[in-house]
Amino acid sequence: MSLSPEQFFAFLAAAMLITVSPGPDNLMVLGVGIARGRAPGVAFGLGCGFGCLSHTLLATLGVSALIAASPLAFALLKVGGGLYLVWLGVQALRSRGGVTAASAQDADESLRRLFAKGLLANAINPKVVLFFLSFLPQFVIADHGHVGWQTLQLGLSFTAQAALLFALLGYFSGAVGNWLQRHGRAGLWLDRLAGTIFVGLGVRLIAAR
Repeated sequence: MSLSPEQFFAFLAAAMLITVSPGPDNLMVLGVGIARGRAPGVAFGLGCGFGCLSHTLLATLGVSALIAASPLAFALLKVGGGLYLVWLGVQALRSRGGVTAASAQDADESLRRLFAKGLLANAINPKVVLFFLSFLPQFVIADHGHVGWQTLQLGLSFTAQAALLFALLGYFSGAVGNWLQRHGRAGLWLDRLAGTIFVGLGVRLIAAR
């Protein structure tokens, strides 16, 4: 079955907020775009976004196997994921909101190579694997059945919005970089907002159990 509209849009809103909050991936995209121009920024951004496909596959297989083996184990995964999200939220709330873009090197790299570099950087990041295993199940409704299919849809939705937003960030990186320089506290408030979302999701899951 497909995701319900409420399920999908709640997930999409949280996913987009998390994607635009300052973090290693979007700061690298910003750095590449500022240093090399629009096309390289878009290529690297698309690579980072589509790198989420590997995490989607792992989460789908892992969650499906877990719910098939034991509903209790799935419930424990959601509670553990809730605790992890609370921890991430606390870290974001404590952040000083630094938004300095990563420096770019190897200016002669091809667009294909930049795409591959972004893809690999995201795909091999163990923190992103852990995030997916914690975040996606929070929006899975086990009573609706087809848990693996729900997880796959959520992961693909996250990948699509991440690829789009990262590509836009790469394209408009110069303007975004200038805006961040003029509004130094923007990253702070984005972190505060994302942190609140993380803590809220985590507490809701823990309290519900």
